[in-house]
Amino acid sequence: MHPTLNITVKAARKAGDIILRYHNQIDLLTIENKAIHDFVSEVDKAAEGAIIDELKYAFPNHSILGEENGEILSNNRFQWIIDPLDGTTNYLHGFPQYAVSIALYENNEPTHAVVYDPFKEELFTASKGEGAYLNEQRIRTTHTNGFENTLIGTGFPFKTPQYLDAYLNMFKAIHPKVAGIRRAGSAALDLAYLAAGRLDGFWEIELNIWDIAAGVLLVKEAGGFVGDFSGRDKYLKTGNVVAGNDQVFKAILKTIHPHLTADLQR
Repeated sequence: MHPTLNITVKAARKAGDIILRYHNQIDLLTIENKAIHDFVSEVDKAAEGAIIDELKYAFPNHSILGEENGEILSNNRFQWIIDPLDGTTNYLHGFPQYAVSIALYENNEPTHAVVYDPFKEELFTASKGEGAYLNEQRIRTTHTNGFENTLIGTGFPFKTPQYLDAYLNMFKAIHPKVAGIRRAGSAALDLAYLAAGRLDGFWEIELNIWDIAAGVLLVKEAGGFVGDFSGRDKYLKTGNVVAGNDQVFKAILKTIHPHLTADLQR
């Protein structure tokens, strides 16, 4: 494992320890509303603090973008993008589908990524050009040809209800073509599952950069494709994401295209 990835894993595990420490004491937590359907607790903040401490100690000149603490700038070349608890709503309800997500970007390109599910003790890792792994075992996307018999991941646009009609039209177009659609509530884990072959494809509207920064490298290193709703590479900017193996990626793009509003095609 690359030394930088080792440090990333160490940071993720420290955050995971904090998350697990409180997972049976949710009623004792102070929970705040950052925005509609967007929650934060002291667990999110403490986990992000632990990650930042670890990264700043090892890489004092690197920049950090975190969901809870905003951006700490010092270096334009290296930037860490972290989500200390992707799936906070799941966590606060005792629904065991959440993860720590950490990625290092060099000159706006992902070089190292970790998605860590502390509850299931599943560690997804990737370094650019070195493949993707689950608990040190190589993982790859599926080889399904088109939509037939596929399982697709997605996310509902709870935070952007103005896109609900467009999303439902996309859902209705995809639904009869596939074996199933799953919405589990953590985009970081959805992309990790796609990399591991547990899902065949994925799409979602207006995700935050920290939700997907690590997952996209996992998918690419597992042999998959990631793009925005036009199939281009603007997904980190728009938050509109489509991912899958070559054939499923193309099938999702083709199927949702007639239902895109003008602002979703940007």
